[in-house]
Amino acid sequence: MGPEKIVLVMLVLLLLFGAKRIPEIAGSLGKGIREFKGSLDEIGKPVRDSVRDVGDAVRAAPPERRAAPTPLLEAEEPEREPKRLM
Repeated sequence: MGPEKIVLVMLVLLLLFGAKRIPEIAGSLGKGIREFKGSLDEIGKPVRDSVRDVGDAVRAAPPERRAAPTPLLEAEEPEREPKRLM
């Protein structure tokens, strides 16, 4: 959005709601955004904790119990340049 469009939107808001209602609307919008971010943090916290717990368990496991890296399949091997004769 360019500056002209922003000014136009502000003028329309001023005409629709009036100068007294705009700060109330902005405050309630800000409060709603803060509550939304807070709820996202609450939802994400158990996921982050479980991922951290799994990582701690893997690091705490003895080396013989850790999963061995899987070998590359033949199709996944990188292509090699053919040897040049000269």
